[in-house]
Amino acid sequence: MKLSDFDFDLPPSLIATRPARPRTSARLLLAEGSAIADRRVSDLPDILRAGDVLVLNDTKVIPARLTGTRTRPTPQGEATARIEVTLLEPAADGWRALAKPLRKLRAGEVIRFGEALSAEVAEIAEGELLLRFDAQGDAFDAALQQVGAMPLPPYIAALRAPDAQDAQDYQTVWAARQGAVAAPTASLHFDTALLEELAAKGVQFVHVTLHVGAGTFLPVKVEDVTTHRMHAEWGEVSADAAEAINRARAEGRRVIPVGTTALRLIESAAQEDGTLRPFEGTTDIFIYPGYQFRVTDGLMTNFHLPKSTLLMLVSALMGQDRIRDIYAHAVQAGYRFFSYGDASLLIPQGRFPAGPFSQDGPQMKADRPTP
Repeated sequence: MKLSDFDFDLPPSLIATRPARPRTSARLLLAEGSAIADRRVSDLPDILRAGDVLVLNDTKVIPARLTGTRTRPTPQGEATARIEVTLLEPAADGWRALAKPLRKLRAGEVIRFGEALSAEVAEIAEGELLLRFDAQGDAFDAALQQVGAMPLPPYIAALRAPDAQDAQDYQTVWAARQGAVAAPTASLHFDTALLEELAAKGVQFVHVTLHVGAGTFLPVKVEDVTTHRMHAEWGEVSADAAEAINRARAEGRRVIPVGTTALRLIESAAQEDGTLRPFEGTTDIFIYPGYQFRVTDGLMTNFHLPKSTLLMLVSALMGQDRIRDIYAHAVQAGYRFFSYGDASLLIPQGRFPAGPFSQDGPQMKADRPTP
């Protein structure tokens, strides 16, 4: 299985730098079985069934991009340098981070991010920093909100700088648990009104947490994709969430993660028979064609980069030939790609029976398909 198998031509004009407004007006490519339909996210109440379970990632993106200065004494006085820092993840005694330019920094130096926040460079190793900030807990969170900016993906940041609007645009309406440095972007298409409409339809929501890391943007550098090593991210599936999903499966209802992050997490927490167990810890699960899905019946997701692990994931779910057709349609039809782009709802053929379901329970009990 070669990296080139997951390449496709994408016109740069299709890379979205701003989201659709309102959020629910984004286009939705519905790929169910062998059919493709062009819809809108606002059509989800007409598309989904009563009893479907949407699995939502409730991670909250922190304003992880910081601009600061470091001052170093020299024989001529003091030398200052501007430093761009992107936080990666918390460590036992600080934060792992990237810095640009890294060559200007030394262990022991202090970077000041305005009056509200500063950090000591505790360690430099393998292109990363360990930073110890002068504030912790709620004080750190408040200072970060004051001096930080949203960490837009590289393909957006290359086209424009982050601004105040991104603080709202790059956050889901149900974000609750701080820790992500990238958004679960399929979830950005929902607003409160749509959630209420879906709930009235009988769609159920289950919240899990996966703190998305900057590693989600790392390119695959090996030609044999099966040798690629995934980055690790922290996640949690609570006992209540596992029970709700297990109940849905037992009742013959569909489990549809919103976003690849939610999918990767529930697949990490699933046992071989598809039963979900409570989970807390890191996962580096890598899903590519040949993977046998244990609990996922469909996926709502955005359109992904060529040669990316996320394109490999949707190829595993739908089949490589099917995904090539879906992406060719999306390009030809002018769908907007990547984090601020449009969405797709992917329902594999034969993955789940088409029997009806009411809010009171299954009207026709069907055997769960074998993964």
